[in-house]
Amino acid sequence: QVQLVESGGGLVQAGGSLRLSCAASGRAFSTYALGWFRQAPGKEREFVARIDWSGYSTYYADSVKGRFTISRDNAKNTVYLQMNSLKPEDTAVYYCATGRGAWGSTEYSEYDYWGQGTQVTVSS
Repeated sequence: QVQLVESGGGLVQAGGSLRLSCAASGRAFSTYALGWFRQAPGKEREFVARIDWSGYSTYYADSVKGRFTISRDNAKNTVYLQMNSLKPEDTAVYYCATGRGAWGSTEYSEYDYWGQGTQVTVSS
């Protein structure tokens, strides 16, 4: 069993920045990949970014590439999502999730534990 707690969401103007954090407990943190997903009202949950167990391999959705950065601190059992140059279309509830394996995926089904989500709202 893994518990994930996200924080750092909020209201920001377009062009601004936020950093999301997700603290994990309950399983050896450095053995699995982590991902960030988001879900806007009326839309399906979509992949944002993922990072492998070591932190050296990352992958992003095209919509956030160059603006968002995923990172992890295995000593603190925490994964981060630095979001810069935010746009109104980034508005969503953001979720972190633990991968079933060490390398990560863009597929929702490849993640087994999910946080409660944190709201990000970008005003124009």
